[in-house]
Amino acid sequence: MFSLNNVLYFQVGLGTLANIFLLFFYTIIILCHRSKPMDLISCQLTFVHIMMFLTGGDIWLTDLFESLNIENDFKCKATFYINRVMRGLSICITCLLSVFQAVTISPNTSLLAKFKHKLKKYMIFSFFYFWSFNLSFSSNRIFYVGAYTNMSETNQLKVTKYCSLFPMNYIIRGLILTMTTSRDVFLVGVMLTTSAYMVIILFRHQRQCKHLHSNSHLRASPEKRATQIILLLVVFFVVMYWVDFIISSTSVLLWMYDPVILTVQKFVMNAYPTITPLIQIISDNRMIITLKNMQKICHQIF
Repeated sequence: MFSLNNVLYFQVGLGTLANIFLLFFYTIIILCHRSKPMDLISCQLTFVHIMMFLTGGDIWLTDLFESLNIENDFKCKATFYINRVMRGLSICITCLLSVFQAVTISPNTSLLAKFKHKLKKYMIFSFFYFWSFNLSFSSNRIFYVGAYTNMSETNQLKVTKYCSLFPMNYIIRGLILTMTTSRDVFLVGVMLTTSAYMVIILFRHQRQCKHLHSNSHLRASPEKRATQIILLLVVFFVVMYWVDFIISSTSVLLWMYDPVILTVQKFVMNAYPTITPLIQIISDNRMIITLKNMQKICHQIF
C-alpha cells in the first residue's frame, strides 16, 4: 500500500506540472498568437485536468482545508462535487475534441464540410452547454457525500480518509448509475464513431496521395499527425474511463470499501489527465519551437 501511494503521488505531481505548463502555453497562444479552435478545446481540457488532480482525494486540497480550519463536511462536499463535475467535463470535452477534428479533416464534398467555418461559434455553445449540464447533473454529490464518522454504525461507504458516501435508496442509487451510464455510453459512442470516420478518411487520403507524394511527405502532414494524436488520446481515454467506471460502479453497487482498490482506481482515473499533456507537449511542433526560442532568449540574457 505504501508503494502504491508513492506511485500515486508521483503520478499526481507529474500530471499537475505537465498540465500547468500546457495551460500556460495555450494561454499564450490564444492571447498572443492566432489560435485554432482545437487550441481553445485543449486549453479547456487542460484546466479541467488540473482541477481533477486538485480535487482527486487526500492529496492537495485536504491540507489546504485543514490549514484554514474548514470543517470536513464542507470539504468533502466541495471536493467531491467539483471532482465529479470535472470528470464529466473531461469526457464531454474529449468527445468534442474528437468531433471537431473529424469536421476539420472532412472532405469538402462531405456533409460535415458546411460546419467548418462555424467551428468557433459551435465550440462556445458547446462549452456553455457542457458546463451547465455537468454542474447540474453532478449536484447529487452535495447531498450524498459528507464527512466520515463511523462506518460500522451508520453504514457509510468510506471513499477517502475523511469522506464517505451516505446510504442511498436502491432506486436512487440505480437511477444515478443509469443516468451516468447513459451519458457515458452516448459520448463514448460518439467518440468511437468519429474515430472510425477519421480512420476511414486517413486511409482514403493515404491511398490517394501514394500516387502523388512520397511516403515521407505523407507522414509529415500536420493534419494527419494531429488526427493520429487525437485518435490515440480517444482510444486511451475510452479504455481508462471504462476501467475506472467499472471499479467505481462495483464499489457503489456492492457498497464495499477496499483501500487498495481505491488507490488503484485513483491511479486509473489519473492516467488519462497525466498522459494527455505529455503526448501533446511532445507532438506539438509549436511548443518545441517556443521552447527553443525561450532557450535562445535565456542564453542571450544570461
